[in-house]
Amino acid sequence: MKAEFPRALHVKALEPCRLRIRWDTGETLDVDLAEKLKGRALAHLRQSELFAKAHTACGGACIEWEDSEFGADNVYAWTREQMGEPSHEMFFGWMYRNQLTLDDAAKALGLSRRMISYYRSGRKPIPQYVWLACIGWERLHEKKAA
Repeated sequence: MKAEFPRALHVKALEPCRLRIRWDTGETLDVDLAEKLKGRALAHLRQSELFAKAHTACGGACIEWEDSEFGADNVYAWTREQMGEPSHEMFFGWMYRNQLTLDDAAKALGLSRRMISYYRSGRKPIPQYVWLACIGWERLHEKKAA
């Protein structure tokens, strides 16, 4: 089953390193890309005139500049994280750090394998209580390992 990520409908540069994006979910969200633009490879995007040229591409699957792009799924995840909400990237990171398969994660959280797959792929939003359970599970297992 193919994951369906939110698609960017419209992008507007607000100030250096900040975008306002209208998503096909009906949301309009701001994202700060300053951290993502720190490296040399993307340094050119810190120039205001170039950054202002941000636009959607690939049917909303990416945010693009003249010669650089970010996947819309990643940008959407970053907006959620900046709002204090868990993202599929955070969930995937939790599974990876703890070497959990879909079955292992389902057992650890008391959820179905299918829901774990939805959360990991970004197809479904991760409820706060599920993310808190992930954090708690990880802390308990850190103490056992120590």
